[in-house]
Amino acid sequence: MKRLDTKDYVDGVRGGDRAILARAITLIESEQPAHAQLGQEVLEALLPHTGGAHRVGISGVPGAGKSTFIDALGTMLTAQGHRVAVLTVDPSSSISGGSILGDKTRMSTLSNDPDAFIRPSPTSGTLGGVAAKTRETILLCEAAGFDVVLVETVGVGQSETIVAGMVDFFLVLLIAGAGDELQGIKRGILEVADMLAINKADGDNRLRAKRAQASYQSALRLMRGDSVPPVVICSALEKTGLSELWALVVESRSELESSGELQRRRRVQQVRWMWDMIENGLRRSLQGDPDLSALITQLEDAVGHGRATPSSAALRVLGRFADRAADVLKRD
Repeated sequence: MKRLDTKDYVDGVRGGDRAILARAITLIESEQPAHAQLGQEVLEALLPHTGGAHRVGISGVPGAGKSTFIDALGTMLTAQGHRVAVLTVDPSSSISGGSILGDKTRMSTLSNDPDAFIRPSPTSGTLGGVAAKTRETILLCEAAGFDVVLVETVGVGQSETIVAGMVDFFLVLLIAGAGDELQGIKRGILEVADMLAINKADGDNRLRAKRAQASYQSALRLMRGDSVPPVVICSALEKTGLSELWALVVESRSELESSGELQRRRRVQQVRWMWDMIENGLRRSLQGDPDLSALITQLEDAVGHGRATPSSAALRVLGRFADRAADVLKRD
């Protein structure tokens, strides 16, 4: 395989070469220093061509039919002339790094669509890894001409709020007829959701979906006061309600742009991204230094057994790190 330089990557991504886009994503996911440097050169060259896409995060309760929903929504959008990228974030797959074949199997129609691109985002073993790699992959997909980027969170817990912090619109997919309509829905997800969509509103389940819609609307009014996000019903299986749902996403984007909130929100996200990268880099530096790693192991044991406070242990690690950094600067 030919070794590509910065220009090769930039020209290939901008030209819509899917193979080079995939290689560029692999490049930025690499932990090798030489790859990291080249990856950043590519991203910086492509930066002027990013930012134009609808960035939509999608989460959901187990059994909500996320894959079928994304398959149907993405296919509808490509039929309308959009180019759709789907990035799957799965913190639970940190060992395998995700499965391209699995993602394509779950979204069989979209995976065969020439105007769609599906890619898992490996976590590098941490949610911080999710944030770094997925954010950079969004930029690459935008530079490649994809005007809709759907970020699907497969895992549980903190991953939803992390994904919500890198997109313009966060959609939570739900189902009706599962007993208590609010059971199992984490409060944090409802606080960041820009829309709730009750899927599988088809056949005999449509009436239950309507009742669930009213229940969620009431709960959100109590929780969020005047800033209640829309609650819609849809059926990915019957492909109903998807056009109306997407119209609300477009309307939200238009309002954010006209008010300047979209630009402000993205600036805040960029700064947060910078600090995430700093924190992840410091963590890797600490763990990669043999002396510091040994000290950290000792202090973890001391903190765990109550022989030291977390604060004092942290100060010792940071102090040792600062001393070593000062020694390096003196040598240079």
